[in-house]
Amino acid sequence: MTDVVPLGPDRLRDIIDVDTWGFPSAIPVDEQLDWPSPLPWGRTYGIEDPSQPGRLAAFHASYAFANTPVPGARLPIAGLTWVCVHPQYRRQGMLRTMMDAHFAHCLDRGEAVSMLYAAEPIIYGRFGYGLGARQVQLTLPRGAALRPVDTADVTVRIEHFDFEAHGALVARLHGAVERPGWVTRPTDAHQRSFLSEVPMRKGDFETLRILVVERDGDAVGYALFRRKFAWGVGGPAGIVRVVEVAAEEPAIAHVVWSRMVDFDLTTEILTPHLAVDDPLFSMLVDYRATKPVAQDNLWVRLVDVGAALAGRRYRSDVDVVFEVTDEVIPANAGRWLVRAMEDQEPEVTRTDRLADIELDVRELGAVYLGGISLVELAAAGLVTELTDGALVQASLAFGSHRAPVASWVF
Repeated sequence: MTDVVPLGPDRLRDIIDVDTWGFPSAIPVDEQLDWPSPLPWGRTYGIEDPSQPGRLAAFHASYAFANTPVPGARLPIAGLTWVCVHPQYRRQGMLRTMMDAHFAHCLDRGEAVSMLYAAEPIIYGRFGYGLGARQVQLTLPRGAALRPVDTADVTVRIEHFDFEAHGALVARLHGAVERPGWVTRPTDAHQRSFLSEVPMRKGDFETLRILVVERDGDAVGYALFRRKFAWGVGGPAGIVRVVEVAAEEPAIAHVVWSRMVDFDLTTEILTPHLAVDDPLFSMLVDYRATKPVAQDNLWVRLVDVGAALAGRRYRSDVDVVFEVTDEVIPANAGRWLVRAMEDQEPEVTRTDRLADIELDVRELGAVYLGGISLVELAAAGLVTELTDGALVQASLAFGSHRAPVASWVF
């Protein structure tokens, strides 16, 4: 099979055509060519049919998430995206070829961690990705009661979203969130694509709106949302779809959600992806009425185990040796000593010391952001404790004071 080749904007039509074979769309390719594209040229690669030069058979890309929060630090992370193989070329090893190329590119760029959203969760475990963050989405009833919070020092304005007026505000406040895995759109083109009115974003809802929370005239939080008017047997049955929320203080979160559940002519409010510890859950008086749906969020792959483990901080003291297996990137396999004091720069080295814990790189990726525990994985038979006490010690150290989540699908 041929190697991957870099793709530029001159191949956009080929890319979209293959993408619509992998992800069927009712929108013609020529119409999609007019949409704002988030594709990062220089990080987009394809495989061509060797018997038909120039015919694209598969492609993938990755976003440069250069300042991504991980427990206690921020790291450059590669966001794998747009992975697609034309159905004619399935089962020919193209995905394996692209994944090998992606990992090589990550190492060349100094990106020790790769993350993705999985269209099909069963695919990426065999490439060493572990489920590193879970999400919850709620369907709130209109008028859902919230426990009281003092919001006297904040005000709200609600407007049509305009990229020139609001794009920088959204980028600033979204990028300031300190939650593991909270990746933000890395380029102006990506921001414009995410905030655009293309059918993929808009559907049959209204144009994008923004609620801005201000304190002393400065924007301190926001909610992006769209509404849809509907009429049911009993009267108005409109829907509010909340696209994204950045609200890092109780007063901000409370005023955002108070307004989202109080639009006229609506009956339900659909939340975006929420972390499992989102403050909304505790603010709600009746959580049971919100129809929670839990799903997978981020999948995490340690491409360079040593650099990845050294790049984050640990919640408590730890001195543990991991015996790591990695069939895809053998250089990661072996024994790794992780020694650190709470919130201090860790020591991560190869060692001949006997292992305390055995696990695959997939499970190491799962616990990396602090949202999945080693104890949980051990209870599932996926991690083996060799030294008494090592499992609890390491599980506490790898934890995070905030659950990881990505607020948008990349």
